[in-house]
Amino acid sequence: MSEPESTVFVVDDDPSVRKALERLFKSVGLDVEVFNSAKKFLSCEEHDGPSCLVLDVRMPGLSGLDLQRELPAAGKNMPIVFITGHGTVPMSVRAMKAGAADFIEKPFEDQVLLDAVNKAIERDRSMRLERAEIAEMEERVESLTPRERDVFAQVVSGKLNKQIAYALGISEKTVKVHRARVMEKMQAKSLADLVRLAEKVGIEFPKV
Repeated sequence: MSEPESTVFVVDDDPSVRKALERLFKSVGLDVEVFNSAKKFLSCEEHDGPSCLVLDVRMPGLSGLDLQRELPAAGKNMPIVFITGHGTVPMSVRAMKAGAADFIEKPFEDQVLLDAVNKAIERDRSMRLERAEIAEMEERVESLTPRERDVFAQVVSGKLNKQIAYALGISEKTVKVHRARVMEKMQAKSLADLVRLAEKVGIEFPKV
């Protein structure tokens, strides 16, 4: 299955800016969707491909910084490239601390903005792949039986089979069987792989 097209979302209350940016992004083969307010952007359907948001800072109603704060709750997690003709150092610091990919002051060269947008889209692509990978790992964990989860927790804590058998009140042979099933279900080739998987998913195993 091919990856969905990369899309740039533009939110700016100035019609001439929206038109110019739409033309610029389309000229390099990017899909573009434009909005004249933050509120309209929040109401649009979620995009399932790599994307970024090119966002004006000052707008009537919700400002660009307000929209940045609203995005997580709206389920629109994408990198933001801010553009502004009224930028201040505190404003740019606030935006970057909140996770903005870039903060560009008008007037700017087209290539500067294109570079920032392409970098942001690549960042979003990487984040999406990582989220998909974690979701897959979580499904593997869900496939484990309660006893296999117990053994998993003991194994990744660094205990030997004999120690695990004593802690769980089962035979060492049974531990080996469960351990082999855990390795198979989690698709881990080594103990180091198993530990990395546990850390990647960030699961807190119950103490046993």
